[in-house]
Amino acid sequence: MRKLLASALALVMIAAVCGYGFWTQQRPEGHYLSDLRIELALNQGAPGEHGNLLGIEPQLNPSDYQNLQRLHRKLSAYLQQARAQGLVSARTVVVLPEHIGTWLWARGEKNELYQVTQQREAEQWLELSNPLRYGLAMLWATGDDRRADAHLRMKAAQMAADYQALFGGLAKEFGVTLVAGSIVLPAPYVEKGVLHAGNGPLFNSSLVFGGDGAVIGQPQRQQFPDSEVRRYIHDGRQSPLQVLQTPAGRLGVLVGSDSWYPENYQQLAGQSVQLIANPVFLSGKGSWNAPWRGNRHQDAAADLPLQRGEVSEQTAWRQLTQAANSGITSMSVFLRGQFWELSGDGQGFANHAGEQLAGSPQPGARLLNLWL
Repeated sequence: MRKLLASALALVMIAAVCGYGFWTQQRPEGHYLSDLRIELALNQGAPGEHGNLLGIEPQLNPSDYQNLQRLHRKLSAYLQQARAQGLVSARTVVVLPEHIGTWLWARGEKNELYQVTQQREAEQWLELSNPLRYGLAMLWATGDDRRADAHLRMKAAQMAADYQALFGGLAKEFGVTLVAGSIVLPAPYVEKGVLHAGNGPLFNSSLVFGGDGAVIGQPQRQQFPDSEVRRYIHDGRQSPLQVLQTPAGRLGVLVGSDSWYPENYQQLAGQSVQLIANPVFLSGKGSWNAPWRGNRHQDAAADLPLQRGEVSEQTAWRQLTQAANSGITSMSVFLRGQFWELSGDGQGFANHAGEQLAGSPQPGARLLNLWL
């Protein structure tokens, strides 16, 4: 009798494991509607032979990341509208916002992940749907928040391939230089024109694609990660800032709050930089007008001319970026949208010829154009 019960229990367990394994492989896609409209909030200067900086502040949400076709459709629609307004040419440098590639961790998951309202619930669905990937990633995870590290590390190879296919494809499709916001990957590097995820710590990095869709340079790592991500994202100061030659001029990229620090501009100026792209993600609904959070976990922040809380995020970003860049033409572009309970806020702006250009404060997706 005991042998019979043990055999029956073993069969039940095998059936349960097989059923769970089958369930994890199912990825049906839900109904999808998306607003493809985008407004031109800033159009400064006149067309000329030097080209333009074109910032895109997309309105995104988790369902946009369910597959690459959805995300391509939305970003392509924005670029098509910009092209219809005469803002796209071979000398255009398109700037996308910070972490636009990081959310690729949500690609190809179960519908429930996109339907929940809290990010912790989405992460639970991610873990349940990918038990082997998650378990192995936890073994390699580093930093103070190993779970957050594992969520990004477990799909890093797929994310790197998706990031290059999507943004390299858009650059080639529209014949532009494209600063592809940023993506968090373990020790990313480019070898023989292909972006790879390595085996080291996580870095928040930006990649630039040329008009032929090929990668230009190496991933530009964020030098001073902000307080919200420091528990699992490492600083990139061991990898120097680079300046890349584009049809519009010599281009540098400062990721997120790297635009606050004068030493970063000095490094770029030493390489004869002409243009600076600054992809940004500012989290929290209404945070643009809330007190500035600063970056108390970075020693370099102690030398900044502003103190936490004494001005708004809006004032801090504009003042620090303008004061630090010493007259170099730059554009800061913010990610907008709703990622579960996490909102993206901020209004992009540009600095050119000693003047700061902010554009009209509009809701939804925005275009920012600066003729050079």
